[in-house]
Amino acid sequence: MKKTPGERTLLMSVLLSAPGPLVVGFGLLVGKSSTQLADFIRRTAELAALIVSWLVFRVLHRGEGEAPRQKDTLERYATLGVGLSTCLSGAAMVLVAILSNSGDKGNVIPGLVIGVLGVITNTWFWYRYTRLNRETPNAILAVQSRLYRAKSLVDLCVTAALMSILLFPGSPVADRMDTVGSLVVALYLIINGVNILMNKEKRSGVVPPDGRRQ
Repeated sequence: MKKTPGERTLLMSVLLSAPGPLVVGFGLLVGKSSTQLADFIRRTAELAALIVSWLVFRVLHRGEGEAPRQKDTLERYATLGVGLSTCLSGAAMVLVAILSNSGDKGNVIPGLVIGVLGVITNTWFWYRYTRLNRETPNAILAVQSRLYRAKSLVDLCVTAALMSILLFPGSPVADRMDTVGSLVVALYLIINGVNILMNKEKRSGVVPPDGRRQ
């Protein structure tokens, strides 16, 4: 069966996101930045959520005989995965920022390169998912649009924090930017994750015109 534009985009998201944790993880071997460690945790959780979303979307759009209630359940699972991964990433980043030590942050260039590429790539995916969902409304595409909006803004914050470390190594400004960068990213992720989960609950409680709860 021919892949739909939504399935192709989700698969592309998975493939392009897969190297992220590996490259940032490699950067952690030569760097000590809390923002870089937080970014590694975030990218790993997001990759897991993307894989779940792609698999669910694939099952839904290749299982023509799926009942509406089963489709709704699978969509809620995909949304739940994205919301939980976003909240857990934010919580982990708060702990990393609080427990991190000041001092030499090591080589942050690998993380910085991934951050810059992330801004460009995630902004494109944000636009792509928004357009696909506008053309053909779909719960999974809608939540991916929100996820990539968050990823784009978070990568901007990560890039700014790592750039300050690169330009002002060992300075109090760089150390403060590193910690603040982690906390800002964490707060945004938690808020975004909670909003995704709250919207999921609202959708699950909608009563259609026939009077039956979905």
